[in-house]
Amino acid sequence: KALYQNLFTVVASIIKDFAYTKHQGEIGFTMVLHTHSRKRDIHPHIHVVIPAGYYLKARQQWHKGTKDYLHNEFALAKVWRARMLEAVNQHDTLQLPKRYPKKWIVDCRHVGYGEHALQYLSRYLYRGVLPDKDITCITTDSVTFQYRDSETKQIKKRTLPTLQFLWLILQHVLPKGLQRVRDYGFLRGNAKKLRRRIQLLLITTYHWIPPVSKPS
Repeated sequence: KALYQNLFTVVASIIKDFAYTKHQGEIGFTMVLHTHSRKRDIHPHIHVVIPAGYYLKARQQWHKGTKDYLHNEFALAKVWRARMLEAVNQHDTLQLPKRYPKKWIVDCRHVGYGEHALQYLSRYLYRGVLPDKDITCITTDSVTFQYRDSETKQIKKRTLPTLQFLWLILQHVLPKGLQRVRDYGFLRGNAKKLRRRIQLLLITTYHWIPPVSKPS
């Protein structure tokens, strides 16, 4: 649980710092914790969904994101590795393994616009560890499931003894009380007034509102 909490804390701090350095404005983002790889091995990582825009409080303006709105993924990866290792080293109950990758990966990508993008993200981010449809065979001794290989993009199958399969799935059960999805910036729960202000700014920016005619 401590490791997962640190994941959220470190990632949120990096996103906020990079955003303020680049835009000097407030962004909103949602973070979703995933604990598994495509083969369903343990692989904790966080997905961050960021609307393409930011709010300038001093000017009360909304700025739409440009093509280079997202941060440089290589710079993010370096800072992410340094801060996460520091957080683990400073924690009383966490210990780094003897071997861990020298190079960490951050993947930034544009996923589309509007409702279509939201539907795609909701299906991808909020699904379970192993959907029933991916389990292809169950016997008294083993379970077989399918997954898409990240390198070849081909569908592959993995068969495990029943007890090993159960352990594979159970290790992804989150600790009690851990919140898997968290909102930050103007998407946080107590920012309703700010979100309403941004919505009004978007209406006046992208939709022409005819002036009210004075009574003759």
